[in-house]
Amino acid sequence: MHANPVLSAVLERYKNGELPLDEAAQEIEGLRLERVGDFACLDLGRAVRCGMPEVVLAEGKEPAHLAEIAARHAEAAGRCVVTRVTPEQVSAVQARCKGTKISVEYRDPARVILLSTGAAPEKNGGIVAVITAGTSDIRVAEEAKIIAEEMGCTVRIAYDVGAAGIHRLFPALKPLLDADVFVVCAGREGTLPAVVAGLVDKPVLGVPVSTGYGYMGEGRAALASMLQSCSVIAVVNIDAGFTAGAFAARIANGGKNK
Repeated sequence: MHANPVLSAVLERYKNGELPLDEAAQEIEGLRLERVGDFACLDLGRAVRCGMPEVVLAEGKEPAHLAEIAARHAEAAGRCVVTRVTPEQVSAVQARCKGTKISVEYRDPARVILLSTGAAPEKNGGIVAVITAGTSDIRVAEEAKIIAEEMGCTVRIAYDVGAAGIHRLFPALKPLLDADVFVVCAGREGTLPAVVAGLVDKPVLGVPVSTGYGYMGEGRAALASMLQSCSVIAVVNIDAGFTAGAFAARIANGGKNK
């Protein structure tokens, strides 16, 4: 069996006195991989390397496979986040973890499962504000909220603040103004992120949501509108709550692993 060349290099640097023990241990931890049968490979070192948890996308996975992946990851890392789950997948994960030390919490409407052996995210002081234009955008906003919380942030929310009735936005923004970054979810024509960016002095991430119908429906008009914003915003893909939450947390954390 051939040795992992990256791992060998870390050990060689430690042996030669070029790398302190604690730094060597951290680098090795960042390389951790674990096979699950012949269908998956867990990346257990992502939190060390990237400062964010390994998040399992449930879409397209067999319920039994997903359940084993999630349970094994929770056992090894203490926590596991699973996104975009179906009712069948939720039942499979719950059945797999029944009688173990793993707790399973289903978060609706985000369609997220949180598995834990008792470990909790360590708060780091970062504040993320999550705003939605309408109630149809909450499912995506909640995914962003959960991911930011898993990365140690405090999340403040303002849902259904509207764009057609712009007077609703101003009182909703007031308690959020000390946030480090704003995540703004909107479907239809996707106006709200540009409006918010014109009112706050912090970074704004626009999240187009797959609502709307007819010509350029299902989030396409919202995505195009956000990309053409005259306000300074960054934009993620349609329904990309995970990406928005993770990137917002990195901004709120000062770009450091905490």
